[in-house]
Amino acid sequence: MKQPIRIKTISEFHQFRGLAKPEHPLISVVDYSMIKDDASQTELSWILDFYSISVKRTSLTKIKYGQQQYDFDEGFMFFMAPGQVFSVKRDPGSIAKHTGWILLIHPDFLWHTPLAKTIQNYEYFDYSVNEALFLSEKEENIISNIVQNIHQEYHSNIDTFSQNIIISQIETLLNYSERFYQRQFITRKISSHKILDSLEVILTDYFNSEDLIAKGLPSVQYIADELNVSPGYLTGLLKVLTGQNTQQHIHEKLIGKAKEKLSTTQLSVSEIAYELGFEHPQSFSKLFKSKTHLSPLEFRKSFS
Repeated sequence: MKQPIRIKTISEFHQFRGLAKPEHPLISVVDYSMIKDDASQTELSWILDFYSISVKRTSLTKIKYGQQQYDFDEGFMFFMAPGQVFSVKRDPGSIAKHTGWILLIHPDFLWHTPLAKTIQNYEYFDYSVNEALFLSEKEENIISNIVQNIHQEYHSNIDTFSQNIIISQIETLLNYSERFYQRQFITRKISSHKILDSLEVILTDYFNSEDLIAKGLPSVQYIADELNVSPGYLTGLLKVLTGQNTQQHIHEKLIGKAKEKLSTTQLSVSEIAYELGFEHPQSFSKLFKSKTHLSPLEFRKSFS
């Protein structure tokens, strides 16, 4: 695949996708059915320098985002922050049929508003498309109505109130999206619990491996990659289902393995620390005490 095309402005996006010029240079609601595709382009990737929020249904197209690929035959919502790579693959000669909408927001539109900083707190901008938000009909109507309000506001005569009104609508959209993601973690129980089961297997295998000394402690990124999800999505799911983030789960498994070694072997604390992937035994002892309120030696003595 060729190097991704960088699209710096919303006007460039409209031109790139065969759309009429945007009504506002910094914010735009695009009807997906109006996007024109070039059948000769079977693979295409681009980087946007602005935020993108979409609800999309597409036939005959595979979407690849990062390292993941997904069918867009059923509609769902996904989010992109500036600088992320978005790739499209489709069958040669096919013309995709799009429905849905896309909201484009240039960071300049957020200048001098609280949302300029708080938008970074919405973790789902780091999620991959395969971790997208599946909406019920009622939820999609709520989201779409907010987007229609945004379009109506900038489509009307712009005045001194317009930006604040649109910013308020965007905040409402983001907050509803966060609520619906939390709901999805709970209602999509089968996929969620499969991730939990797989997490347990991955951590158990990792801490039972013989080359743990060489590998060191597992990182959140490593665990997320093994589970085929993004770190942000994994942490969000775990917080909802278990009350702990990914790092806490790693530490919990680590402390369990440490307790096993302290109570069933004669290995020194330093030897146990090295076997568990710590470069410095002091770091292991500090973590162990923070989690158990006992030093490793105090814990061992409790078994003697």
